[in-house]
Amino acid sequence: MRVLGIIPARLGSTRLPHKPLQLLAGEPLIARVVERVLDHDLVDELIVATDSTQIADAVKGFRIRAVLTRGSHQTGTDRIAEVAARAEFAGFDTWLNIQGDEPFVSREALAGAVREVEQGSDLGTAAAPLDPAHAQDPNRVKVVTDARGRALYFSRSMIPHPRASGGDRANLYWQHVGVYAYTHEALRRWGTLEPSPAEQAEQLEQLRALYHGLSIGVARLEQPVFPGIDTAEDLRRAEAHWHAYQGQV
Repeated sequence: MRVLGIIPARLGSTRLPHKPLQLLAGEPLIARVVERVLDHDLVDELIVATDSTQIADAVKGFRIRAVLTRGSHQTGTDRIAEVAARAEFAGFDTWLNIQGDEPFVSREALAGAVREVEQGSDLGTAAAPLDPAHAQDPNRVKVVTDARGRALYFSRSMIPHPRASGGDRANLYWQHVGVYAYTHEALRRWGTLEPSPAEQAEQLEQLRALYHGLSIGVARLEQPVFPGIDTAEDLRRAEAHWHAYQGQV
């Protein structure tokens, strides 16, 4: 299957203004994400979908193109659905959404999301084991799956919520990784769906898909992941992590 990778990016972040253009190790964050995805060599083509010429300018020089989209989109998937409707991209079978604040996204997460779609889910994503100490952090989105590995619910709250104290909580919590793969039909349908009450309450776009009956397969990763960047403090931690990683290679 031909895979189109798309990084949706907008300037309108509230917790970290102009987030895609914030510098990580001397380069715009969006550029670091592009570098990471290209290094994984998994997609047949990679584009950045944005409402900002500034973001488009930030990725010049890479072997990708930026596609300008409407500024009214509420979610990254809405932005990607606009791109999917364009005839020039009709030749792709799978669409891979890589969030623009995940500069450390792993190849295993991207490949796992695509594999879930290949195996029959409408959407694919990934999750990593989460230390119980971080289970109540609202910036780390949690996911609970069924026996087949498909998502039951995503939440910023601690799920599952243990009623009794004590007990072994190893492998109880799973952190959602910000990557989605879609079939073309699932993405086309997404563009017709109304936001759900849970989506609006949690501010999690994937809850719209579950609400309207789309299946989301979840690839489980073996190792914890570095969280996405939402705040200035996250960016400082990412800077330290970047330099530590570079010192090891």
